[in-house]
Formats: sequence, C-alpha cells, structure tokens
Amino acid sequence: MAKEKEKDVLLHVENLKMYFPITKGIIFQKHVGDVKAADDLTFDIYRGETLGLVGESGCGKSTTGRAILQLYTPTAGKVIFRDADGDRDLAQTSGETLRRLRRQIQMIFQDPYASLNPRMTVGSIVSEPLEVHNIDNSAKRLKRVRELLNIVGLNPYFINRYPHEFSGGQRQRIGIARALALNPDFIVCDEPISALDVSIQAQVINLLEDLQDKFGLTYLFIAHDLSVVRHISDRIAVMYLGKIVELTESDELYANPLHPYTEALLSAVPIPDPAIEKKRQRIILEGDVPSPANPPQGCNFSTRCPKFIEGKCDTKDPAFQEVQPGHWVACYLYEGVHK
Repeated sequence: MAKEKEKDVLLHVENLKMYFPITKGIIFQKHVGDVKAADDLTFDIYRGETLGLVGESGCGKSTTGRAILQLYTPTAGKVIFRDADGDRDLAQTSGETLRRLRRQIQMIFQDPYASLNPRMTVGSIVSEPLEVHNIDNSAKRLKRVRELLNIVGLNPYFINRYPHEFSGGQRQRIGIARALALNPDFIVCDEPISALDVSIQAQVINLLEDLQDKFGLTYLFIAHDLSVVRHISDRIAVMYLGKIVELTESDELYANPLHPYTEALLSAVPIPDPAIEKKRQRIILEGDVPSPANPPQGCNFSTRCPKFIEGKCDTKDPAFQEVQPGHWVACYLYEGVHK
C-alpha cells in the first residue's frame, strides 16, 4: 500500500503473515499444514487516528493485533513503527530493544476478568509497567497510579482493593489505566467492550475518545460491532478469513461499500428508522466460513459470494488495490479500476 504524503504514518504493516503450524504424530511430529490466521496483510495506521478492524469471530482480528505488538512472533512480514529515533521493524526487533519499545506500544485486552491478576491489588497492577521499566521511585509510582485511576474515572483511593471487588466496567478501566501508565503512542484495543453490559459500553467508548484527544493516542480498535466501530473509527478495515478485503474512511464505507462481504455485513446492521428498515433487504450469505487451515483456492470469499465470477474468483486471489482515493478493496469486480 502506498503511503500518503500528507498523513503521518505511525505504523506500517507490510505482507504480515501469522501461521500456526498443524502437526501430526506424538513422538516424531510432522508438519502437515498451517492455520492461516493472518495472511499477507498490508496497511498503514496514521498518527492520532483510530483504525477499526472488523469481521466475524475467528477471522484473525485479535491475532493481527497481537502479531503487530509481537505478542506472537509473525511468520513473515514487516511491522514498521515510527518513533523519534526513526523507523523500527518490530518483527526484526528482540531482547532489550523490543522491551524499550514496549513503552510506546500497549494493549487493552478483551476480557477484564481474565486480564487482571486476581492476586494483585489495583495499585500493583497499574504500577507494574512502571516497575518493569524501572521508572521513578515507589513514592512517585504511587502518585502516578492515583493520577491514572483518576484519569480513567476511578476513585484513586481504591489502590488497595482487588479486581474481584470491581464491576466489569471498572475492571476494564483498570486495564486502560495500566495501558496508559507508560505514556504510549499506540494502543491495540482488542474488543475492549465486548465483555461489558451495553449500558457500560458507551462509557468506555467515550473514555477512550477523551483519552485520545487528551494524550494524542493512536488506536487499532478491534471489534465485531459495526455500529460501535463507525462511532469511534476514522477508517475501517474489513477482515475475512485472515485477509483484509476492504479499507477506507468510516463514512465512505457505510455510504459506499464495494466488497460483497462488506455489503452483507452492513445489511445486518439495524437502522433506527422503521420506514427504511422495512424496505431494506438483508443479504443472507449461504454456507459456512471455510477453515483457515484449508482456505478455498482463489478469493477466500468465493465459496459464499453472491457475485461470484467463475474462472476468476476460484483461481487466483484478487489484488488489494486502491480503486478510489483512500478506498482499497480486494475484489475482481473492480479489476482494472484505479483511483
């Protein structure tokens, strides 16, 4: 993907692959295949923006986020992170250099019940990143923890309480405070509201937006709720079976979806207008999502696509190309169409 000159690229992902090997045998294990969780992804994330990443469960969204942060070691590809010292390929960085870079890249996990250590107090959880990176003395860390709890809307005097004493929304705020502790530039938000009550989701979304404005944060926001993604994202990438099939600005995606899979996804989003909802037709996809261990030949969506072109879609994977300014799509319906 070409980088746009007028925008400041913070993170450039190029041909990223994350394959999980499938082995056979007990003693002498034989490599018989791969689960292609993320398959040849290329995209940019601009400084200060929120890039939404959407798709069905199991399409590889969370794996992509973890591979970018090097929580998983990518099978192939580049993850170029641009900081004050220049461009760094996270995929080729390890040891102490990667540990130092982790101060600038953080993650908010999906499940606030599983991502917080039940044996640690809130104060210990939030201050742990400061201790790991040897930042400040204990008195200054305590002050910083109270400041962080206040920023995310929690009582700063709750530092001696344990995670089980908090609700789901409060626990997620603790996770957000922990992610903010080191003043990062980039945060992967891995479905941060999917485990929360609907009444709490809006509060957490508003908090994330306020923090972005206050600290100039850049988000990769992973979710499957298209309504939420539209609200918070500047641009949206649609993912299907390990591949990004469409990427464009949020409003453009909803007004002018190009890929048949995107059209099907958006047709399932309810519209709060009975007159429009009555006339609108749902696009029902037939069949099941293929296995990422054995994707179909050609386009991954070819087995379910209502606009399938025989002899093309089932032979070769379509190129991911820019068909309109800032609007990228991987589909043979737009072959030869360029910006």
